[in-house]
Amino acid sequence: MGMAPVAHVLFTRFFKANPKNSKWFNRDRFVLSNGHACALQYILLHLLGYKLSMEDLKQFRQIDSLTPGHPEAGHTDGIEVTTGPLGQGFANAVGLAIAQAHLGATFNKDGFELINNHTYVFLGDGCLMEGVASEAASLAGHLQLGNLIAIYDDNHISIDGDTAVAFTEDVEKRFQAYGWHTLHVDNGDTDLESIYNAILEAQKETSKPTLIRLRTTIGYGSKQQGTHGVHGAPLKADDIQAFKTKVGLPADQSFYVPKETYDTYAAVAARGAKLEAQWNNLLASYGQKYAAEYAELTRRISGKLPDNWEKALPVYTPADAAQASRKLSEIVLSAIVPVLPELVGGSADLTGSNLTRTKTMIDFQPESTGLGSYKGTYIRFGVREHGMAAIANGLHAYGGIIPFVATFLNFVSYAAGAVRLSALSKHQVIWVATHDSIGLGEDGPTHQPIETAAHFRAIPNLDFWRPADGNETSAAYYAALTRRQTPSILSLSRQNLPNLEGSTIERALKGGYVLHEVEGEDLTIVSTGSEVSIALEAAVKLNSEGIKTRIVSLPCWSIFDSQPVEYKLSVLRSGAPILAVEALSTLGWQKYSHEAFGLAGWGASGPYKKVYEKFGLTGPNIANVGKKVVDFYRKKGGEVVSPLVKAFDLTGGQH
Repeated sequence: MGMAPVAHVLFTRFFKANPKNSKWFNRDRFVLSNGHACALQYILLHLLGYKLSMEDLKQFRQIDSLTPGHPEAGHTDGIEVTTGPLGQGFANAVGLAIAQAHLGATFNKDGFELINNHTYVFLGDGCLMEGVASEAASLAGHLQLGNLIAIYDDNHISIDGDTAVAFTEDVEKRFQAYGWHTLHVDNGDTDLESIYNAILEAQKETSKPTLIRLRTTIGYGSKQQGTHGVHGAPLKADDIQAFKTKVGLPADQSFYVPKETYDTYAAVAARGAKLEAQWNNLLASYGQKYAAEYAELTRRISGKLPDNWEKALPVYTPADAAQASRKLSEIVLSAIVPVLPELVGGSADLTGSNLTRTKTMIDFQPESTGLGSYKGTYIRFGVREHGMAAIANGLHAYGGIIPFVATFLNFVSYAAGAVRLSALSKHQVIWVATHDSIGLGEDGPTHQPIETAAHFRAIPNLDFWRPADGNETSAAYYAALTRRQTPSILSLSRQNLPNLEGSTIERALKGGYVLHEVEGEDLTIVSTGSEVSIALEAAVKLNSEGIKTRIVSLPCWSIFDSQPVEYKLSVLRSGAPILAVEALSTLGWQKYSHEAFGLAGWGASGPYKKVYEKFGLTGPNIANVGKKVVDFYRKKGGEVVSPLVKAFDLTGGQH
């Protein structure tokens, strides 16, 4: 209710969109960072004629409705991003603004300003308290994103009550320090003219993002206005009737919208359709004059990858030198960046460690800084892991871009809130997550991600890859680039890994495969990443001692899980015990193995070989563990059934 006036002014006087084609590429983007205003957004979408019926509005909190309680992209037409947790939407908006700046700089020509939309975001006090918003705001100011307009609902209320208890900073001064243009409207409840003028002035500022501090009254017009009691709770029936009477609506009718309101918003929708038609004509003329650029832009908008791009992926044999998988990742990026210009991303101040900036890349920076250009595809995110992740979600939501981001695997945990939303929203974000285990050595337990893999493997619609060599690294990139609705984390080593006999891109793309086969085995060892070569070393010793041992590499659990059951049971088959080996927590391995060898606690600081020796992650020790497992199951007797064999699929296949 408090944001209804500014929403009305924005959507009727400024906003460019065509409800008949909600994916028109040059539409303005609108983001709700404060999810409690979701009902307002649904009403606006309904009035504008998006595919949202009045029945949807009536049912929007019920489970049988496609209109969710908090707006989610992909469920309701016209929703750009899924936010929910506060601050995420604001950071998404920064990503949307970066995408527009980059694509506009890349494709616009004199007389052909094809990509020039604005991104508008509504945010509240809670959003501004969240660190992810601070990270994103700081970067947006540095990047001089003049196409970004944030409207701050300054109503002095959070769930705990008046913000005086926890949030008393001068927000305008903070944003001025970030490099933002700041404006304010002291009466956001009724002063529509000042709201209009503020948005107009914000549009005129093209060298800085703008924050408009809008003083509003929460629940304006109700009996509980100005109190936290109206935050997220429905008004009582008598309050609703009194409010309707006050504003001239029939008090005895629910979901009533006057014809004049429908007519006003129908005119807005008609204006949007006209704007898109004009844009389509401009795009057609652009194609006649700039055929190559037109073909590239329309390809990227469609989401289609260039023909035969995958031929650029490196292929390895065992004769090739051992290299860290972070280096193998750099080799892949160097090979594919020239043929995949939609790859846009960077690192959280770890470029030299993550190895993510290739020689052909230019930094994404304002020209005025002398550090790069908006045409650049490499973003210097600074030490802002969470902001980086949420910005990447916005980059993907814009379209025409496949974002990649990078840090140490352990610090992807800093960004877990946004990673979860990547998976929920089906954002194709690629994480280059290096230094992936105790193998990073001297930095010690603070940097060694013991539990991180288990966390991310548990998130639905998220591919967590831990490649064992060059071919598996290429496979991880292939999957990450072709699975258009799934984010991926590539967990990469600091230490060198040999290229393995039997590994291929095709095999690894199944998520798991038999790397070394024997018939009538006594033991199967299944492993991932840097431990696969250790498992192979153990198998050589065991086989030489008459214990037939086969090796399975399982670089991506989620993709392996999606394979036909017959294939999975051929890889992790019955008949002999299965031992899992990984230099991480063993949580989750029970699904694939009878026994698991890994870490029960934190790692240690020291040279990586010494650390591996300390925790028994060596070929000879794994061979000894394998012997114990074989002896135990022999004494136990009876058939050894694969852990994959289950009587029922209790999930019902709902993934």
